[in-house]
Amino acid sequence: MITFFELKKLLDEGCTCALTDGERIVTSRERGVRPLVELIASGADYNGWHAADKIVGKAAALLYAKLGVAELYAQTLSVGGLGVCRRFRIAAEYGALTPEIINRKGDGACPMELAVADADDPTAAYEKICAALERLRREATESPQ
Repeated sequence: MITFFELKKLLDEGCTCALTDGERIVTSRERGVRPLVELIASGADYNGWHAADKIVGKAAALLYAKLGVAELYAQTLSVGGLGVCRRFRIAAEYGALTPEIINRKGDGACPMELAVADADDPTAAYEKICAALERLRREATESPQ
């Protein structure tokens, strides 16, 4: 039986997110929301699972709501993410609560947070996040290095 404590410990061992139903475990070392988008795209059932994540803002929280997780631990959780957890009845614990999630450069809001700023529905948020990821991918391949 995989405990919630063991799941949270995986974050200290290099995982960015980990989910379990108590028997099976899914982990990722990828940054950002991409692992959650891939889990949703897989069509697998994560309803009622427990999750641990390094950083959860509103965007990631909406994806966890779409996945149907029952419990979430975030090392860093935004106020917006906490609101989503409460709205969708996801039991949430956190190490630090922050007003917002900033981008990797540290000079503004996270692009995924901007993408879901006006979204409250997990399915709509998923679509907006996918579109934002595609736009960022295109910009990265088109910009001169």
